[in-house]
Formats: sequence, structure tokens, C-alpha cells
Amino acid sequence: MTSLMPSIEGAARAPWLLPVSLALNLFLVGAAGAVAIRSSGQVPLSNVARIDSNAMDRVSRIASSLPVNDAQLMRQQLRHEAVKVASAQTDFRLAQEQVRARLRAEPFDPDALRAAMAQVEPAREKYHMILHEMFAAAAMNMSEVGRNKLADWTGARSDQSTGY
Repeated sequence: MTSLMPSIEGAARAPWLLPVSLALNLFLVGAAGAVAIRSSGQVPLSNVARIDSNAMDRVSRIASSLPVNDAQLMRQQLRHEAVKVASAQTDFRLAQEQVRARLRAEPFDPDALRAAMAQVEPAREKYHMILHEMFAAAAMNMSEVGRNKLADWTGARSDQSTGY
């Protein structure tokens, strides 16, 4: 019975671990569902597997730079929008993959390439708009300090596809 005490005490120090784990699981299930629904069979699964959670990672890094209450608001908003973010990100990645597939196609069809390219920008815009709406919704309830930290955030921009 005494061997259980350290694990219970450890659990009390990390009350955020379970909600964060559940949010990440929800995101991954949403992303997998979006891929399954949107995949027409024309995109190889190896390419779809490259779809990652960079939006989730980026938002988590941003939230970690905010005051505790504001970080909780940001993460809560992300959990609320996780399926929508994953779906838009999947659409964006699949549109990009269609361009790659058209470039590799034999015989090459420039009209098919142009049509595929025309789908990328609307998918990117939708993805960015969903992220922007998520940030705006979270910022509405943040403290002034949190909004200022959010405005000043300049994290490393190793991936430009998220817009942040």
C-alpha cells in the first residue's frame, strides 16, 4: 500500500497531464479520421503518413510562453478546435501531395498540374483561417499580459506552413 503513495503524489503535481494526453489522442483520432474520409486512394499512404502535428506543437510552444491561466485558455481552445485544425491541415497536405503527384505523372499533363496547384492556396487559406480564428477566440479571454506575450512571440520558424 505504501508503494502507491509516491505515484499518487506524482499525479497530484501534474494535473494537466491527463487532459493534454486526451487532447493529443483526440487530435490524432481526428487527423486519422480526416485522412480516411478525404483519401480517395490516389495519394499513396506513405505520403499521407508525413502529415504531422506541427500546428499542435507550435501552439503548445506558444502556450508555454504565456502566463498559466492564458496558456490554459489557449490549450482549451486548441482542444475545442482540434478536429477542425486536423481536418484543414490534412486538406492542405493532400492538396500539396496532388501537385507532387501531377509533377511525377507520365505522361505529364500541364493542365492537370495547374488544376492541382489551384487547389493548394484555398486549402492553405482555410487552414490558416482556422488557426487564426482559434487564436482570436483564445485571445478574447486572455489577460492583457497574455495578449502582449502572444503579440511578442517570435518562436523559431522552421516550418512556414502553419503561419506561426
